[in-house]
Amino acid sequence: MAINPTNDAASTTGAPSNKGRGERRERRDDREKEKSPYTERVVFINRVSKVVKGGRRFSFTALVVVGDQNGTVGVGYGKSKEVPQAIAKAVEEAKKSFFVVPRVQGTIPHPVQGETAAGVVLLRPASPGTGVIAGGPVRAVLECAGVHDVLTKSLGSSNAINMVHATVAALKMLESPAQIAARRGRPLEDVAPAAIIRASQMTVGV
Repeated sequence: MAINPTNDAASTTGAPSNKGRGERRERRDDREKEKSPYTERVVFINRVSKVVKGGRRFSFTALVVVGDQNGTVGVGYGKSKEVPQAIAKAVEEAKKSFFVVPRVQGTIPHPVQGETAAGVVLLRPASPGTGVIAGGPVRAVLECAGVHDVLTKSLGSSNAINMVHATVAALKMLESPAQIAARRGRPLEDVAPAAIIRASQMTVGV
């Protein structure tokens, strides 16, 4: 009895393809289960090379901002031979450097200027509805931190890494009216205007 080679080939080739599709579906399901509540923004990806005896070895660096858009944000920098691995390393580093940003009705409590290396970034409060008036790197940090209304100005280097770290330095310098009153040892009414006190109380209530 003759054996049909085409049927055997189809059966052999069909089995691994279906198995591969099943594995892909399982991977997608695992990714959906592992979705984190944090927002990830890739600010900058750069290709770097190292000259060795056999030639050049290329790798990639990634600058990522991670935040929950509710006052918590962090910045990470990762390096790897592939872009996804570099981004994953940067995300892990950003989660280790989380800090809390004081906010008053979607904006910052007071003007502040942050400096890191050659980067200088100025942040000023804005009225509701203004939006985030900022460039790409600064905007990524502020949006991930949950700041919706703010005016910004870059006064130093235009390098994305310097701008991001200067923005982080500025946000870490922010203090809420309650923190300032506690540090000075005075009542809250003597430190901040009544409007800001009402706005901060509304923010805490929300």
